[in-house]
Parts: sequence; C-alpha cells; structure tokens
Amino acid sequence: MRQLSEHDAAYIYSDSAHANSNVTLLHIYDQSTAPGGMVRFKQILAHVESRLDRLPVFRQKILRVPLDLDYPWWIEDESFDIEYHVRHIALPKPGDWRQFCIQASRIHARPLDLQRPLWEMYVIEGLDSFLDLPVGSFAVLLKIHHAAIDVTQGNAITTVLHDLAPDAPPSAPPVPWFPESAPGTVGLLARAGFNVATFPLRMAQPLARSWTTLKSAASTLVGEFLGRPQEFPVTRFNSVVSPHRVFDTRRFALRDFKAIRELAPGATVNDVVLAVCAGGLRRYLELQGELPEESLVAAAPIAVRGAGQPDAPASFAWVRLGLATDIVDPVARLAAIQAISSSSEIMTRAVSARELIELAEQAPSAAIAATSKMLRSASALLGDWAPLANCAIANVPGPQMPLYLQGARLSYVSAIMPISDGMGLVFSVTSYSETIVISFTACYEQLPDPELLARCLRDSFKEYLALLRPATRRKPHATAPKASRRKPVAAVPPTPRRKAVVRGAVH
Repeated sequence: MRQLSEHDAAYIYSDSAHANSNVTLLHIYDQSTAPGGMVRFKQILAHVESRLDRLPVFRQKILRVPLDLDYPWWIEDESFDIEYHVRHIALPKPGDWRQFCIQASRIHARPLDLQRPLWEMYVIEGLDSFLDLPVGSFAVLLKIHHAAIDVTQGNAITTVLHDLAPDAPPSAPPVPWFPESAPGTVGLLARAGFNVATFPLRMAQPLARSWTTLKSAASTLVGEFLGRPQEFPVTRFNSVVSPHRVFDTRRFALRDFKAIRELAPGATVNDVVLAVCAGGLRRYLELQGELPEESLVAAAPIAVRGAGQPDAPASFAWVRLGLATDIVDPVARLAAIQAISSSSEIMTRAVSARELIELAEQAPSAAIAATSKMLRSASALLGDWAPLANCAIANVPGPQMPLYLQGARLSYVSAIMPISDGMGLVFSVTSYSETIVISFTACYEQLPDPELLARCLRDSFKEYLALLRPATRRKPHATAPKASRRKPVAAVPPTPRRKAVVRGAVH
C-alpha cells in the first residue's frame, strides 16, 4: 500500500455531483491491418490483462482514513475483476459520428466507483458511418481518475495498449498476482497519528521529495494568474456547470497548419492552432449575439525547459494568452496572437513540438493525461472565486509514427477533458500521423449545440486556408491593436437544466 500525495488526494476530495476528476482518452483503430482483418474483444481483454503489471494502479483502489484524518491510501483490490473494467458495447445503427460523441460524453460524465480501481475501458463497435475513417473501425475509450494518473510514469498508459508494429508477438500470459490484504481501521488510525506527529519533520525536509510536474506548474500558476491579474470578459462558459457533457472534434492536415503560419511572419503551428480556435469561438458567440467587445483569454499548459538548466527534463507551466477575438480580420488576429505569444516569458522557454514528441516517448495518451491533470488542479485552485480564463487550450503533439493495438492501426487519438465551475469549455489539440485533431469538451447547458461550434471551427480553418491562394493573400498587420480596458461584462445566466435523456436530440 502507498499513500496518496496531497495533490492526488485533492482530486478525490474535489469530486462533486456535477464535476468529477476524470479524463477520457479516445482511440479509434482501423482493424483492416490486423491479422485476418479483425480484432476480437477477447483479444483486447487478454492484451490488457497481460500488461497490468506495467501499471499497478490499475489493480489498486482507494482506502480512505476514518473521518479523513489523513490522506487516503492505495491498496490492492482483492476482488479485482478485469471484465468489470473492460467493457464491450456497440453503437446503434447507423453508427455515425454524432452518436459516437453522445455515447462518449455520457460515459465520461458518469463518475467512477470509488470502491474499485479508478478506471474503465470501453471497446465500442458499430462505427459504420464515420467520414474519413475506414469502414469497420472500432474505438477504445479509457476513462481514468486524475488521482490514478502519475505524470512521472511517462508512457505507461500508452504501453498498456499499443505496440510499434502490426506484427507484434502475441500477448504473454498474465503475470501471477496475489493481492495484499487491506489494513484494519486501527492500523489506519495509527498511521494517521504517526503522520500527524512527524508532519513538521517531513515539512522541514522538502528537498527529500521529488518535485513533480504539478508542483512546477503550480509555481508558474501563481506567477501567471495570481501575480498578474488580467481582466477579461465573462461569457456563458464561465458560470456553474451541470453534470452533463458534450464533445465534438474536427480533423485537419498538419501540412495545412504549417502553410497557414506563413501568413504571419514568425508564427508557429501553435499560434495557428490558437487562431483557429479563436476564430471558431468568435463565430459561435457572434451567432448567439454574445460576442464581447474585448478579447477572450485562454489558459494553456506549455512544456518548458528549466530556467538556466538546458539539460534538465522539461516540465509543464501555465500561460494565459489573449485570443484577439476582438479583431475581425483573420490575418491580423493571427499576427496579434503571434505577438502575444512571442512576448510571453514562459512561451519563449517552450519546448518545440519535435522535442516534446521525443520527451513524451511516443506517448500521446500520457501527455494528454498530464495536461488534463494540470487543468483540473488549476480549476480546483481558482474556480471557487475567480475564473481561470474564458477557456483552456491544451496542445499536445503526438508521434508521427503509427501505433497498433493487436495489429489494428491507430487512426485517431483525442481526449474528453475535465471541466469545472468557471471553466466550462476546454479545447484538446492532438497531433498524430500528420493529422491535427481539435476537440472540445463543454457543459451541455452552456453549449447545447456542439455541432455548431464544431462547424465554426471548420469554417475558421477554411477561412485561413482560402487566404493561402495567391489571388487573395494579404499581408499581415505589423502590430496588434491595444487590448481594451473595459471592465468584464456580466455573466450570461445559465439556461434551465435539462435531463440527460434529451441530449441526443440536439446533436
């Protein structure tokens, strides 16, 4: 058994009826590359079971101390049942993208059972009407609690699922596992008393602890968000969230983003991502008659190098960036975002996309989980009294080499991110195999029409793509306009809560 850190314990304590600390990793596979052109559920079940020893937390559950006198403990689940955690479902016909997003959102919104290991995996078949994806594709959704994510484990989550070649050797038999017995109440209270008595000594030796990614992020969070408060308009996404979630996504060619960055000298692919998200958000709010005159602001987790330590491993930091949504001209908006990001001290220390891919050890799922965990931590810290930003945008570069599950090629990877009060919209941007995927997670009551925001993102991208034609190309503005100093506008009152059963009708 091992005890949760103060950060991981906070995720357990912060769970509420309308906002839990889950992240759902989405993977879609083309099974035509598998031996025989088919992957059966029992193969995936055996594959996961054979690799559970690589991620011990998958067989551990939470044991809370009576009266919460001390942080909870991880203990081995003596009744662990792999078939409870790995489940097999299928979409009803026609099996289109809209149905998949509804199903994935509902799975993500349901809280995990705290009496069992904090993860669930869904193998979803019936994806028969997906555009741009092969017929017969299947999806794997991995929902995991943030308390169970160890960002120092690198690619552990990904290696449980994937191989680097379609002809990987068959799964080995599971390693024999014998769970330890759980401690009794008296033992837990004795440990709690010892921890309380030795707390000053443990605090007097902070250097004995390893500083995790989250602690590094917390320090930048204080400087970036608390030390330099910034006014920004409040939108419908900065109010209390409901228990219901919506999710949608759009895929783009990475080469197009590389070409669009030439519209603004010095712009990066990350700047183009921000500009496309900003344009989509501007279009959506304008259609609702809710576009503020001031620019919206996004919070973004960025991988950075250690200051004065070029050989030190990268850590994650927070940065708050203006999205220039008050600028009508798309090229001027991109130039403004480039000027903002290039003037940020944190952004100047950012690790390049190529370096981040190498640091992630070909582990897009682990990188998504790490940034998602940071977002949930920051929202828990600031959400009770001040919105973190208008939205969050997590850009997670992934490997450009293909990954495989039982021979089936991974063709899509994204995530449903956590949202919380004051932060009801989060964009997850992933790149894999020369493709960029922009996804978003939102509260259903704040975004009852997710397909409209998805179309707005597509239209924003197409607007930039059209500007690449020689006849319509324009020179970017040299300087960005000054930010408005107006006070924040009043928050849009939330619409009445709807029952989950009506969610399918609006997609």
